[in-house]
Parts: sequence; structure tokens; C-alpha cells
Amino acid sequence: MGKSAGEEHAVKAFGWAARDQSGLLSPFKFSRRETGDEDVRFKVLYCGICHTDLHRIKNDWGGSIYPLLPGHEIVGVVTEVGSKVQKFKVGDKVGVGTLIGACHSCNSCASDLENYCSKKISTFYGTYHDGTTIYGGYSDHMVTNEHYVVCIPENLPLDAAAPLLCAGITTYSPLRYFELDKPGMHVGVVGLGGLGHVGVKFAKAFGAKVTVISTSPNKRKEAIEHLGADSFLDSRDPDQMRAAMGTMDGILDIVSAVHPLLPLIGLLKSHGKLIMLGGPDKPLELPVFPLLMGRKLVAGSACGGLKETQEMIDFAAKHNITADIEVIPMDYVNTAMERLAKGDVKYRFVIDVANTLKAA
Repeated sequence: MGKSAGEEHAVKAFGWAARDQSGLLSPFKFSRRETGDEDVRFKVLYCGICHTDLHRIKNDWGGSIYPLLPGHEIVGVVTEVGSKVQKFKVGDKVGVGTLIGACHSCNSCASDLENYCSKKISTFYGTYHDGTTIYGGYSDHMVTNEHYVVCIPENLPLDAAAPLLCAGITTYSPLRYFELDKPGMHVGVVGLGGLGHVGVKFAKAFGAKVTVISTSPNKRKEAIEHLGADSFLDSRDPDQMRAAMGTMDGILDIVSAVHPLLPLIGLLKSHGKLIMLGGPDKPLELPVFPLLMGRKLVAGSACGGLKETQEMIDFAAKHNITADIEVIPMDYVNTAMERLAKGDVKYRFVIDVANTLKAA
């Protein structure tokens, strides 16, 4: 330890990083390791901007280590593979999502759920197995163990596929695990943002009836006409909420602000499931009696393992599911972060890394 970012490894790299919790990103020279026997190196073409990036660069959750170079919705083209790599070759379209390491010996890893491994290594913050600093996808290239690389099918546009590596798997996984992926299910989606809009698309592709639940009535037309939701509930309208009570098999709650759970629990049928995907910074109030009276479940879910992430990407390709994106140049990233903080994006920013990242 103690080496500068440029001295830790042999291969020069370049990206944009935050130097402190102001979160301001600026050009940054660093280095990545040489391509190991089981590694895949790829040129980064696009990288999505996730709310987690914003939280981490500003140290909202604590523990951020600077310089911090974010990005975990990363897609590109393979430029080099290690001698033992079997799944990828030079020229392949690939992606890396939220994980680049895990222990591979715990029950979670054995179940292809590396995302729940207590020793998992995130893609853009912390330290790697060798003790060196980890840098994410707002950069010119990546090198990662092949286990953590996903193949991107030919018919998926890379820019609009990038957010699926986080937003996509984070909504796909609970729909599958909690058995809301069957035709005829009635699924509610609370929060029509970066995750919510792809959650609607996946639920519809599974054959579910989908209701978007929002405090913003002006999103009704967008939800139904553009995203294909079957219905829309204004959660601040007591008459609408009362009429929908007891009608839903499951709800994906993607709201990260503090909000009441009781009205959502009321929307569930008996044995219904309220699945928390957002991360409010304060505890929410959970009334127990409505759970007891309907054997209802409140659960949580976070991204997904690598096997399921590949399954999700293949499913998205089959059903033509992509994120709705606004492509931006690298030097717009600080403005994009300000807009993201205000919810001013429809629905995901994606950085055109290959065409706009200029070496200092």
C-alpha cells in the first residue's frame, strides 16, 4: 500500500474520479492490473449512471475512499483475454455490473448468489483481493475475472443495455424469486425511475398485469402509453387507493425516501409480497397487524448473481427490453449528477465513454 494510483499496476488507465465528498468528478490518471490467466480486458464504450454512484461519490453512506472512480453499468468490447479464459474472445460485446469478486466458498456463492456473499467485492469502491484500490467504469478500459463478465447479445444496443446490469437485474431478480413472473399475476411498481421503468417492462414481459403506483399523477400517461402499464394509482388519492385494496399479488417498492408502508400493504391480496428495493436513510414504520391478518410478507432484494444476470440479459434480448436513456458526454457528468439528485432524468443517464473521454 502507499503507492499512488498510477503506480499500483502496470497498465495505464484514464477516467473521471471524485477526490472528496463534494462529489465533483474530474479527469484522473490511474492504472489497472495486467491481464491475468482468467481475466477479460475490454474497452469501455458506455457506462450507466446509477443513484449508488451519486451516494458513493458524496459519501452519503459512509466508508467512501478517495479518489473514487464510479460506474457499475459498464459495457464494451473485449480487447484481450487470459490464457485460461473459456467464455470470451477478442471482439465480443460484454458487460460488468455491480460485482467483480466474491469468496466462491459460502452458501450464497454455491447458489450462484454472489451478490449476497459477505466477502463480495463491488465494482467501483473498496479494495481488491491484492489490496489495491478498485476503480469503476467511468474509464477507458476494464479488466475483470471472466466469472464476473456478462455476454451482451448482438441484438441489444450497448448504450441502452448498460443500465440493465444494475437497474435491470435489481428488478428482474425479485420478480423471479418471489414468483411474480407468471402470467396473470398482478404486480405493483412504486417509483417510476431508473429501476421502476425497467421493472414495469420485465413484469409485462412475464405476462403480469402491472399497476404503477406514484405520488405524481402527471406520470399516468407515460406509465400506460409509453411503458405499457395496465393501470396507474395516485397514492395520494384515498378513493383510488381504497378501490385497489386487496388486488395485488406483489409490489416492488423502489422508493428511497421515507414513506408510509401501510397503504401499500393494504393493496396486497392475502399472501401478497411487498418487496423493498429502495434504501431510505431512516427506518420505516412497519405495522404488523395487517401482515398477520393476511399472511403478508415484507421482504428485501438486492441486484443478483452472475448466472441470473446473464439470464436477465438474455431474457431482455429475447423480449427487446432496454432502458430508456439519455446519452451524455463525459464532461457533462457533474451536471448529470446534479440532475439525478433532483430526479431530472428519463430514466437513466448513460455516458458515451468511447467517444467523449479525452485523455488529459
